[in-house]
Formats: sequence, C-alpha cells, structure tokens
Amino acid sequence: MDTQTETLPAEPASDLAARRRRAVLGVLGAAAVFSLAAALVKGLRGELPLAQVVLCRNLFAIPALLPLLWQAGGIAALRTRNPVLHGVRMLTGLVGMAGAFYGYTVLPLATVTALGFTMPLFLTLLSIPLLGERVGPRRGLAVLVGFGGVLLMALPMGGTGGGAGQGHLPGTLAVLAGAVCWALSMITIRRMGHAGESNATIVLWFALGATLVSGALALPVWVPPTPLQWAMLAGTGLLSAIAQVMMTEAYRRGEATLLAPFEYSAILWTTLMGVLLWGELPDGWDVAGIAVLVGSGLYIWRREVALGLRR
Repeated sequence: MDTQTETLPAEPASDLAARRRRAVLGVLGAAAVFSLAAALVKGLRGELPLAQVVLCRNLFAIPALLPLLWQAGGIAALRTRNPVLHGVRMLTGLVGMAGAFYGYTVLPLATVTALGFTMPLFLTLLSIPLLGERVGPRRGLAVLVGFGGVLLMALPMGGTGGGAGQGHLPGTLAVLAGAVCWALSMITIRRMGHAGESNATIVLWFALGATLVSGALALPVWVPPTPLQWAMLAGTGLLSAIAQVMMTEAYRRGEATLLAPFEYSAILWTTLMGVLLWGELPDGWDVAGIAVLVGSGLYIWRREVALGLRR
C-alpha cells in the first residue's frame, strides 16, 4: 500500500507546488498587514487598558468579517463539530494577542516582532507530536538557523538598536509567552482544517468568542478614547481582520512547518516603521539577525515551494 501511495500520489506535483505557493504568499501578505496593525497599537502608547485594546481589536474586526459570513452561507457558517478546538483557539489566540499588545507598549516595535519569532521554533516542535508532521533535516536546520537570527537581535544587551536589552523583563516574558500561545493557536487551526472546518467558521468563531471574553474583562476598566484613539482602534481591528483571514487560509492550505518561517518578513516592515516613526534605529546585531532570518526563509521557499518538492 505504501508503494502504491508513492506511485500514485493523491495530489499532482504541480498542484502541490501551486497550493504551497499560494499559502506562502498569503503568509507574506498577512505579515505586512499585521505589521501595520501593530504600529497602530504601539501608537496608542499604553494610554488605554490592555483589555480595552484587545476588545476593540476584536470588535472592530467583526464588520470586516461580515462579507466572509455572507459568502459562507450566513449563520450556517457558525455550525461546527469542533467547539472544544474553537475554545482552545480562542483562548490561546487571546493570550498571544495580549502578550504582543503589552510588548508594544514597553518595547521597541522591532523587538516585539523579533521575540515573537520564537513562535516558529515552538510551532515546529509542537507540530511533531500534535500534528504528526515530519520535519526533514534540511528544513529543520533552516528553521533553527532562522531562530538563531532572532537570537542575534534579542540577546545583545544594552545596545542602541531594537534589541531586547531595553531593561523590561516583564515585557520580554509576556511576548515569549504569547509566542507559545500563538504556536498552539496555529496548530489548532491546522487540526480544524484537517477536520474539514472552513476558513470562515474558524475566523468567525474566534472573532465572536474573543469579543465576548475581552469585553467582560474590559468593561470594568473602560477609559473613554479620544476621536484619534477611536480611529486607531478601528484601524487595528480592520487590518487585523484582513490579515487574520489571509493567515488562516494560508495555514489551512500548507504545512505549519513550511509556512512559519515566512512570517519573518514582518520584521522588515516593523523595523522600517520603528525607524521612521519612533527613531528605533537597528544596530549591527539587528541587521545580522534580519539577514539570517531572510536567508532562512528564502532557502525554504526555494526548496519547498518553488521546486514543489513533497516531503
């Protein structure tokens, strides 16, 4: 039976390559849009309670998701056989979001992004026992090399750039905890995709559930936003919804261990915005880390997508 499976693959090589290519492009686009949303959160400067920012991010995302609900058949799109997995996805996603949002208020933008890129390492490790995915030695080495690039940016202490040595250990730990939760969230999405859950169902359940939970936490500490803050909160929700749809669809199309390294592209955008908006100049360690991260991602693109190789 194993020989027959290899001789008559379920998916032609050309279709496999095209599916993987679309998934990678989806991750690249989502990373850019998420970076814009991150800049808006940082622009709030921690003047609003964290729970309130998380609530508005989810609340303002819902209108942007209504076309997705309509295309999926209306309320019927919310029918699911996987409520437990949706609950896990919601809770891990909320914790990951809160960790990142807190980091934006106390750390440079590029630092939060760099620390967040420990997620692919956690994702790779967790996807083996939880998804049963196999990680070839070359791909595994490329992911580890990419993680080494993150360390180049995060470990130097007392630097002048965006390294993590900015003296705020709670912020660093919060972002790392969020990265673990994001990895679990991505794995949960993958499992629901294997179970036949649609992109619309996954995204809508998260948006509604996260709004209810964060709303219960935000109401007791609510601070009235200014008109500019309302605009920034709305922009965060809208951009995040767009990026979330792109990212969820990408992870439904491709393997988690293939796609994770391409989220590294967000570090280029956040570094640029950090320089232009907040004067967060990268130092030599930052530049070296970016070079390693991009090199790792391009290697995996060439080997796994452009060549359309099956693991």
